[in-house]
Amino acid sequence: MITAINPANGRELAHFEAHDDVYVDAALNAAAKAQKAWRKVRVEDRVGLLRGMAKVLRARKARYAEMITLEMGKPIVESEAEIEKCAYNCDFYAEHAPQYLADEPVASNASESVVAFDPLGVVLAIMPWNYPFWQFFRFAAPAFAAGNGAILKHANNVPQCALAIEEIMKEAGCPEGLFATLLIEPAKVAGIIADDRIAAVTLTGSTEVGAIVAAQAGKALKKQVLELGGSDPFIVLADADLEEAAAVAVKARYINVGQSCVNAKRFIVEESIADCFVELFCAGVAKLKIGDPMDRDTNIGPMARANLMDGLNAQVEKTIAAGATLKMGGRPIEGDGFYYPPTVLDHVTPEMTAFREETFGPVAAIIRVKDADEAIRLANDTEFGLGSAIWSGDIERARKLARELDAGAVFINGMVASDPRYPFGGIKRSGYGRELGVYGIREFVNIKTVWIGPAKAAAPTPKTPE
Repeated sequence: MITAINPANGRELAHFEAHDDVYVDAALNAAAKAQKAWRKVRVEDRVGLLRGMAKVLRARKARYAEMITLEMGKPIVESEAEIEKCAYNCDFYAEHAPQYLADEPVASNASESVVAFDPLGVVLAIMPWNYPFWQFFRFAAPAFAAGNGAILKHANNVPQCALAIEEIMKEAGCPEGLFATLLIEPAKVAGIIADDRIAAVTLTGSTEVGAIVAAQAGKALKKQVLELGGSDPFIVLADADLEEAAAVAVKARYINVGQSCVNAKRFIVEESIADCFVELFCAGVAKLKIGDPMDRDTNIGPMARANLMDGLNAQVEKTIAAGATLKMGGRPIEGDGFYYPPTVLDHVTPEMTAFREETFGPVAAIIRVKDADEAIRLANDTEFGLGSAIWSGDIERARKLARELDAGAVFINGMVASDPRYPFGGIKRSGYGRELGVYGIREFVNIKTVWIGPAKAAAPTPKTPE
């Protein structure tokens, strides 16, 4: 049984019978068949589906945003922004996919040689609950434009969102069978990955699950893109605009109730300005409103599940026991729902839990350093490498420091965020491969060399009669 629980009160929203093996087999058959036809459609025509996706998303934004909020607790204003971002992503690839997928001529010894970008087939998308629409459409818009089909295995705590995505695809004009949502238990995933009708796998989720999926896909020699955990550093140097840095830091840490791989998590601050930054940061945190996520004034709703809240609290307790200073928050809020207050831990050091582990929830760790060199060293002292930020008044210096950071993205004087205009992904145990931008659309294609030749020698130039 697949059950949705409202994290704001702990009550059941809906439940669904899991799809059986017969249903799964039929879905895979249909997707494989539909994709063989879809790949023959010109990319200029395939992008019509993306425009349809954007239209449906915008037309039903209020409904889908409410669904997100009810199933995983995101504040409603942020849920609405998520739906709009999905639509924008679809529009972006509808405009740019023909250019991104156009044959690229290559100078060679042939009469003609090009690099072509052909679809791989049907891609299995294993998606998380924290951005239940965005994570899918981030992958889907370029994947469908490139001529692929898709099967969605969504997180089991957001089944209504998963089924709504299937509804969107149908109403947008998706060819029958090209896409399907599967409501299945995690134990069924390995068999689907190994199935010959699946060409590749994309996963957004935890590092632990990513390692399992990578092993399963690797055994089957299937291409993978993995966007996994993060413990993003937010470096504040002594010459930074502290008021702006602190204001952005609050949003960077607590957006989506701190439940994002690219939330800023470790705030690495030069000692000379640390007291001032912490004061400004805590003042900003104190203004955040905790409450019903359907209330448009709420900034902090519940965490998505009770076990996530309990695990986060255990990390906080271990960090305090190791010597960190609790500035704000620090224990679950009593009452209905899975509420954890915005928490600030100061004087965190590298051996502490909040430094070493990803804190997937509203907890900020303040690390004090003597200079920029130590800031970079501690920023890189992690198994993760997703996003990072540097705040400094000296842009040229920050530009050089950015090249020293082990991360898939570095934002200078800004908040890390995904955007279809540039690639998104990580290194180390944050995963591999890229989504978004031109690099994202080319992850699930066969990069094919087409050589026509050999080149004919140029005819000799006739001599002019004397």
